[in-house]
Amino acid sequence: MKLNPADAEFLLQAVQALKAGEVIGLPTETVYGLAADAMNISAVRKIFALKGRPVDHPLIVHIADSGQLSKWAKVIPEEAFVLAQHFWPGPLTMILRKQDKVPDEVTGGQNTVGLRCPAHPLALALLQQLDGGVAAPSANRFGRISPTTAQHVRDEFGEAVPIVLDGGECEVGIESTIIDLSSSHPRLLRPGMISQTEIEAVIGPIASNANHDSPRVSGSLAAHYAPRTPMQMFSRMDLIQEYVRMTDQDMHCEALCLNTLPDGINGLCLSSDNHAYAHGLYAAMRELDDRDANYLLIEQTPQTPEWLAVNDRLGRALVGAGVEDVESP
Repeated sequence: MKLNPADAEFLLQAVQALKAGEVIGLPTETVYGLAADAMNISAVRKIFALKGRPVDHPLIVHIADSGQLSKWAKVIPEEAFVLAQHFWPGPLTMILRKQDKVPDEVTGGQNTVGLRCPAHPLALALLQQLDGGVAAPSANRFGRISPTTAQHVRDEFGEAVPIVLDGGECEVGIESTIIDLSSSHPRLLRPGMISQTEIEAVIGPIASNANHDSPRVSGSLAAHYAPRTPMQMFSRMDLIQEYVRMTDQDMHCEALCLNTLPDGINGLCLSSDNHAYAHGLYAAMRELDDRDANYLLIEQTPQTPEWLAVNDRLGRALVGAGVEDVESP
């Protein structure tokens, strides 16, 4: 890719910072990541300290292309190459048996590692210049709303993360699909905007949801992606009634609705197209969370397969919303 001079200079600074063991803010097509050289143990530990993340919660390693798979994974089934051919660069993470050299700090002490190739030009350019992999969980405090702009990262960490590459708004807006390829049968561990149906069209049937043998993966805790403001979900009619009831009690409510805001209700609306909704979800939740409301009222989204990933994020946000600090397991 061809970068403009300003981006190229800033990118060089970011690569140098990573090589020096620093943590940077990195745009991807899903959300912004808090990135460190995945083979630098002390740098990876800085990610956990900045986020307040439990040390047994594994990180995803971002790589430049499928040719890097063998540097990180020692057992690579054919399905991994087929999926990479179809969906990389893109929002798909594959869980594979790790090479022995991959630090336990990255994998949460497990014998598996999550790998993906991001579809963002700045992220790919950085990975190509670095000639390595970066561990890059979402650039937010653990359990809180993921960032989808560079400003979100700056707001979250300030001078603690002095280098934040600005790649604009994240195109996808929610985290990647995670598929486990480390056991005998592929299994979907986290839904994303690459659906199970799309994956099955490429490699055949896969199992849904984790079982007792599944590795731990990012974003799988019950409370995650959560605002600090208490949050409830209602049908549109029930939301209107609840809003009126609460405001009659002098409570400040803000609503997140589909397509339009009902008359007399404060808040934001997002498209009823699932891709557009996902793109705007975290930014909308962050904006509403900053309005110092007593409650956030969320209009129920469609309960169809196309909305599985969005509903997964909303469900986890509902569990963690209003809790001052989301507890570590």
